[in-house]
Amino acid sequence: MKNVEMSVDGNILTIRVDLTKEFGPSSSGKTIIIASSEGNQSVPGKEAVKVGLNVYKKK
Repeated sequence: MKNVEMSVDGNILTIRVDLTKEFGPSSSGKTIIIASSEGNQSVPGKEAVKVGLNVYKKK
């Protein structure tokens, strides 16, 4: 994962993303990638639960 931290406290999933980071243009070139789970990832401690996340901004 790029710039994504996940944690679970009881039944609450928290996702942290630093909005000041950038990882360059998307494959289409229309947006700038800020964070990505790079596909579906399991939630820590809850392997059956998946998260797919993309955070981006317009160029």
